[in-house]
Amino acid sequence: MAAFTILILRQHKKVILMPSKQQHRNVIRLGISTCPNDTFAFHALLNRLVDWQDLEFQIDLLDIQQLNQRLFEGRFDVAKTSFHAALSLSDRFCVLPSGSALGFGVGPLLLARQPGLQPTDDSYITLCPGKHTTAKLLFDLFHPKSTQVEHCVFSDIMPRLKAGEADFGVCIHEGRFTWQDEGLGLVEDLGTRWEELTKCPLPLGGLVADQTLPPDVLDRVQAIIHESLQYSLSDRESALPTMRQYAQEFNDHVLMQHVELYVNEWTLDLGDVGRRALRKLSQLAQERGLLASSNQPISIWRSAP
Repeated sequence: MAAFTILILRQHKKVILMPSKQQHRNVIRLGISTCPNDTFAFHALLNRLVDWQDLEFQIDLLDIQQLNQRLFEGRFDVAKTSFHAALSLSDRFCVLPSGSALGFGVGPLLLARQPGLQPTDDSYITLCPGKHTTAKLLFDLFHPKSTQVEHCVFSDIMPRLKAGEADFGVCIHEGRFTWQDEGLGLVEDLGTRWEELTKCPLPLGGLVADQTLPPDVLDRVQAIIHESLQYSLSDRESALPTMRQYAQEFNDHVLMQHVELYVNEWTLDLGDVGRRALRKLSQLAQERGLLASSNQPISIWRSAP
């Protein structure tokens, strides 16, 4: 097995695992988010606690919109991405069965800078965590053309609302658990709105892979991710150091709340329920003109029996 040099660039939240000798042909450019459910799921892979099965991973840990953008640019072979982005890239990428974030009670929150404010005026500004995020798609589905929209890194949304720099914000990740401490107002839980409309769990994001990768490589990547998830699920506390390294929130209780909410049976395998939820998201986006009618149906990778 080849030897590796591990470079950790903390200021850029980037991990590069580089072969010490000539690069093996089975290099996988992998992008994952810094949110706790991803660092929990990929803890064993990041620390090489599971067998890499003769693959070599070059790993970037980035904000979700940065991941989305780089995926559009073709800079990843496998990446965690918003399902909004995955739907738009369905001609190039398939969704892997493991690694998704979907469920009931997991949706983004539409917050206001003060209680009682409503997004009914186009002079208002709503902050969203990125053009291709599922959070932005939900805002467009349920509050179309209601306000002006600006995009920023998700961790800046609540501070900017508190500072009065915007009127509303679509809050994701750890902020879902801490917004009440910041004196902000809740306009709507967009996930609850989705659930009432569709009766499906909300598909937030998933792991996609370049469809041009050889089938045996896709099978191995899927198996490694599934094993990494099982590793953390069998010993949750072991993943905390990795989660703390990249989290915006350093309270262990909040970090584990995040895992309990976003890591579930559909994270291990999307199954029929997850597939149905993805079809519903695509259908609604097309009906509301938020996804091209010519867009190809999204495909879920099925490993060889």
